[in-house]
Amino acid sequence: MDNLSDTLKKLKITAVDKTEDSLEGCLDCLLQALAQNNTETSEKIQASGILQLFASLLTPQSSCKAKVANIIAEVAKNDEGRSAVDQAGGAQIVIDHLRSLCSITDPANEKLLTVFCGMLMNYSNENDSLQAQLINMGVIPTLVKLLGIHCQNAALTEMCLVAFGNLAELESSKEQFASTNIAEELVKLFKKQIEHDKREMIFEVLAPLAENDAIKLQLVEAGLVECLLEIVQQKVDSDKEDDITELKTGSDLMVLLLLGDESMQKLFEGGKGSVFQRVLSWIPSNNHQLQLAGALAIANFARNDANCIHMVDNGIVEKLMDLLDRHVEDGNVTVQHAALSALRNLAIPVINKAKMLSAGVTEAVLKFLKSEMPPVQFKLLGTLRMLIDAQAEAAEQLGKNVKLVERLVEWCEAKDHAGVMGESNRLLSALIRHSKSKDVIKTIVQSGGIKHLVTMATSEHVIMQNEALVALALIAALELGTAEKDLESAKLVQILHRLLADERSAPEIKYNSMVLICALMGSECLHKEVQDLAFLDVVSKLRSHENKSVAQQASLTEQRLTVES
Repeated sequence: MDNLSDTLKKLKITAVDKTEDSLEGCLDCLLQALAQNNTETSEKIQASGILQLFASLLTPQSSCKAKVANIIAEVAKNDEGRSAVDQAGGAQIVIDHLRSLCSITDPANEKLLTVFCGMLMNYSNENDSLQAQLINMGVIPTLVKLLGIHCQNAALTEMCLVAFGNLAELESSKEQFASTNIAEELVKLFKKQIEHDKREMIFEVLAPLAENDAIKLQLVEAGLVECLLEIVQQKVDSDKEDDITELKTGSDLMVLLLLGDESMQKLFEGGKGSVFQRVLSWIPSNNHQLQLAGALAIANFARNDANCIHMVDNGIVEKLMDLLDRHVEDGNVTVQHAALSALRNLAIPVINKAKMLSAGVTEAVLKFLKSEMPPVQFKLLGTLRMLIDAQAEAAEQLGKNVKLVERLVEWCEAKDHAGVMGESNRLLSALIRHSKSKDVIKTIVQSGGIKHLVTMATSEHVIMQNEALVALALIAALELGTAEKDLESAKLVQILHRLLADERSAPEIKYNSMVLICALMGSECLHKEVQDLAFLDVVSKLRSHENKSVAQQASLTEQRLTVES
């Protein structure tokens, strides 16, 4: 290390003179020093300013190119070094050399390419701004071309994959990747790999790339799905750790590819596709990972009505219910969540609801009412809410289920889990809105649900506010006597006054608030509250509201308040 300063001084002189022998000696000394103590040597190189001269040593004629590039790559192994290399024009240097060397396949050139790829790999590691700079300079098409030409070179291939992995995390890279034949190259490479570690490297690039819909479709068209299905088939019965990992990675990636609408439809093929059929066979499997992937895949296939109708008509519901049944007692939470997600999506088309209800889906779902896992609770609630939409008989049956209603009221207070809390409120409201049943209202009143519906009317989401107001109006119209004490203690009248006075309230909120006010007039105690709060002033202003329905309801409400004042 004592000689390092002398070496750097000598290198500055020889870099200008370009005396080849002296240069080679100085560069060898630096590489040796970097190998012995990278951090300290790197700092001294940066401080010396020698990096600025290195560009002139990377000319096509120079015999020192590989050593200079190696030194730059070593310096770029940490953040400070990367920054110094950047200031010395490192990005342009590496891209220019990769482009010029990319198409030449002789061994000496490939060795040099390996050095520059190593430099790029270090340079693009864990630094978003440098990665973005490289992307803007067009490094991705160059790397993809390089991978295609040199796919037989294991060292180059690995460096390309590491660089792809670094760059693919940035959202700005996806569009540039999509404009290349990266999908084709990666699938071609993947098919040739036997070693687990090499496959894992490719998986690490595929996963972030497959988040982009255009690339999803390209990967499907390049035949990745067939590769993944083959891996699943090979690894499903193995208990080796590497095989279990590969099975999980492969099936997870398969599910990810189905998140793109075009790629999903291509694989569904009207429900007759071999991929769809293979995924169906995963659901009755004894392997939890395959059960999970199968259920998630069905949930993804069930993203449009036509697919949902086809799947329900062809018995998918029974398969999912059998799967759920296997996981009731101490079951796998992720499988429960996935199967419920699939059932929820399948229940969206109107035509499917009655079929799924008669198949016994509500009974299958209610078995998970005791679950303490918020993700399962959330999907359970969503599935039930979808099933009872416009299904009066089912809504009444569920709404009279005391255990269910009590659990909903409990979950309405799950402040740590906003999703569960919101879905519980929405299902409580839906039971009333779709059943229009006095018995359902009585069950909800007795279980303490009224206060939650009143709170729901103050939600930041207009759709939830509206659902609450409609449910409360039905309560007031059908069972006001039963509910009036709870409505009074929940301060419903004051909340309605605030909603009507607030200029930000949506027209439908104002309209339904006035309908509810009129319905509350049948209760003596609530009527008195309405009078005390001078509603007439607020309502009369709404007669000139730009929304005709609001203006008309304001006139009717004003008349009612005037007559009953």
